[in-house]
Amino acid sequence: MAGRRYVPRTQTPRTRTTVRGGDAGTQVPPQQTHTATPASTPDLTPKVTTHTPATPLHLGLTLGPLRRGPADPTFRTTPDGSVWRASRTPEGPATLRVTDRGDTVRAEAWGPGADWFLAHLPRLLGETDDPATFEPRHRLVAQTARRRPGLRLTRTGLVLESLIPSILEQKITTDEAYRAWRLLLHTYGEPAPGPAGQELRMRVMPDPRTWALIPSWEWHRAGVDNKRASTILRAVKVARRLEEAADMDPAAARTRLELVPGIGPWTSAETVQRTHGAPDEVTTGDLHLPGIVGHALAGNRDATDDDMLELLAPYAGQRHRAARLILLSGVSPPRRQPKMRKVNIADW
Repeated sequence: MAGRRYVPRTQTPRTRTTVRGGDAGTQVPPQQTHTATPASTPDLTPKVTTHTPATPLHLGLTLGPLRRGPADPTFRTTPDGSVWRASRTPEGPATLRVTDRGDTVRAEAWGPGADWFLAHLPRLLGETDDPATFEPRHRLVAQTARRRPGLRLTRTGLVLESLIPSILEQKITTDEAYRAWRLLLHTYGEPAPGPAGQELRMRVMPDPRTWALIPSWEWHRAGVDNKRASTILRAVKVARRLEEAADMDPAAARTRLELVPGIGPWTSAETVQRTHGAPDEVTTGDLHLPGIVGHALAGNRDATDDDMLELLAPYAGQRHRAARLILLSGVSPPRRQPKMRKVNIADW
């Protein structure tokens, strides 16, 4: 009609949110919009401390067992000799960088859990471990102990971060387990605090709730079968109770862990070796370890778990340390059987 002008009605933008692990693509009702606030620049200033080890310390040997494969998103080494570790501490995510300075170790930490990381630095570096009490009983073990004077048993005090990758390693090749760990952390973890998140692409392990919300097809895509995925889901449901095991003695901690269906002696031993720095908790049920120990100490490449425990009996109280030294010696029986077949269920 002449003399009237059409004025378009202002439209309120609609938003759409996808909830990971829930109903993907759920439509959220229109909400009031707000002016976006530019993200603040993350604080890259670390908290710093130093530590003077009581005995010789080799960072790589001590912290090496925490690394789950060469591309582990929670662990990095850099050309300057520094070791980086990203963890979910009781106080929140944190990144730790430790550098050997000769007689001292310099530690830098970022994130909400930085203070916790630095407070627990001595035991992470094996200060609660006493290698002087170890007495070699075999020439091979004695020679390796002399060549590796800086080997200390780390104690992380963090149960889930050792338990979950140990569950992933059940009954499959290490390459498959490392791949699953890497994929799950890149998908569901969060960037590590400080420079490690961007510069080194490090990730912090998901919290228990996030683990619990991972859908079945994502486990499948990572190559994790239903048995192992179900064990992890049962574990994260009782995460608080399992984390309490860090303050128990190793035997009691293993008993607590093995109350969860799907966690047996192999998995509990692999966990407490890292969480407790437990020198006597030797791994049983392993496909290769009995043969390696049997070959190294008695020339018996067909040794069973019972044979291995008998050979390690002179090291009572230090059997795990003795097994570590045997592995570090590099002595192993020649392969006479084909490698364990890789079966990636993600291809099914």
